[in-house]
Amino acid sequence: MDRNSLKTNSINLSEESELNWTKVQSSFEKSFGSEVYTSWLKNISLQNEYNHYVVLGVPTRFFRDWITSRYADKILTEIQKYKISINRIEFKIIEKDKAEDQTLSLSSAKSKITEMKESILNYNRLNQKLSFDNFVVGRSNKISYLSAKKICSQLSLYNPLFIYGGVGLGKTHLMNAIGLELSSNNNVMFISAERFMYQFIKSIKKNEMVSFKDFFRKANVFIIDDIQFIRGKEGLQEEFFHTFNSLFEKSSQIIISSDRPPNKLDRVQDRIKSRLSGGLVVDIGQPDYDLKLNILKKKIEEFQQSFQEYPNLSDEVIEYIAKDTRSNIRELIGVFNRIVAFSKMNNRKLNINDCKIILKDAYNSTKVISIDKIQNVTSNFFSINLEEMLSQRRSRPLARPRQIAMYLAKKLTTRSLPEIGRKFANRDHTTVIHAVKTIDRLSKNNAEMKKNIEEIRSLILSE
Repeated sequence: MDRNSLKTNSINLSEESELNWTKVQSSFEKSFGSEVYTSWLKNISLQNEYNHYVVLGVPTRFFRDWITSRYADKILTEIQKYKISINRIEFKIIEKDKAEDQTLSLSSAKSKITEMKESILNYNRLNQKLSFDNFVVGRSNKISYLSAKKICSQLSLYNPLFIYGGVGLGKTHLMNAIGLELSSNNNVMFISAERFMYQFIKSIKKNEMVSFKDFFRKANVFIIDDIQFIRGKEGLQEEFFHTFNSLFEKSSQIIISSDRPPNKLDRVQDRIKSRLSGGLVVDIGQPDYDLKLNILKKKIEEFQQSFQEYPNLSDEVIEYIAKDTRSNIRELIGVFNRIVAFSKMNNRKLNINDCKIILKDAYNSTKVISIDKIQNVTSNFFSINLEEMLSQRRSRPLARPRQIAMYLAKKLTTRSLPEIGRKFANRDHTTVIHAVKTIDRLSKNNAEMKKNIEEIRSLILSE
């Protein structure tokens, strides 16, 4: 028998052997890091192994949803290192012994609430610098500002108050200002949706759900930031829904922020979207020139108060920054800080040409591409209906454009494979993997395919 035959036989023998889950777990820890491994992947167990897929056990539905949305494709990649024939993974919820779920005794509840309180305090502190006094008001945020002020003078007038807008436009500042205004006479709870989720998971692990519920439902002003973070997390949504209802029933003021309006929160339960829409929904838009100019003037005042000197910037430079910065307020302040730092380090007043050189990366930032845009451009390019392209039909005139759209979604966005799959009519992430590999191969061997992909890419980036 020749060397190649021996090599082939050894591979086949390797493929026939059972998957060594201990080795896979060690690989997880090395690839994902000890923190992610300890919090999530350590809890995964191998339940069943079949010819081409494995069934993995997880402790709760929430664990399953979280792992699937963030790590499923990477987990499959790690497993394939040990058994290449595995091309799919499934998750099964393994329920714990019911007796274990009832270990929280009434005698220990009080001490566990105290422990919860101490844990929350680490990130429940209000920022004293983010007050109404230094919130600069303009046309894009005036309604949100007036609504926030009204809440402070008349609790439960608008309940909930839902503030939405893009990243870095001042939502958190406004909510923090509400918290500061009301904190002297009210029990204010200010937390991000991500931290709410963290405490939820921690409470499940430690069997402290009683103390979790008690702690969050005793606030009479409940402020939660970035509610879009609960998308797709069924267990967390269930708990948030009941927390919301409990607070609402006792007339606690609820203030919520998001990057989109309630009706645009995909993969969020309809009953939650209905509750969020039931009060006052206001938006914060992109800042105009006047607002940006006023913000920069406010930053100059703060700089003078802090350093007892005027920043070495001319009026034309300040106007240039306000006019040419097309990003959000947070990035506008970052640009201002960068200009001031360069001016101080070089000990001279900068001109507009200096600013253009310093800020060339800020003003030429890469566009953010959405999967929706990729789908629309691709379907228009091939003159097919978008619904047909996303349908389950497998005919070549629909399947190939669909695969190209999946391929471009992987190349032009930072979305994970499971997220891309969900955007394509809830397809499995393995379908996306197949599409990416297929188009990648065809674009190398087919000149027309390569040309089509480049044209579609240009259309997406140019719009």
